[in-house]
Amino acid sequence: MAKTGQHKNTKNKAKHSKLLAQKNNKKKLEIETRKTRLKAILQGVKSQRKE
Repeated sequence: MAKTGQHKNTKNKAKHSKLLAQKNNKKKLEIETRKTRLKAILQGVKSQRKE
């Protein structure tokens, strides 16, 4: 006989995928901010060399 009601793992799977998405988005954001900081530092160094 088939079970009635909600499936066993659907809530946990949804929560897990949500948390993994948050983790991946946080990593991407950190990488992007690091890149922008590095670019700003490099531009500052280049402008100091030109002067």
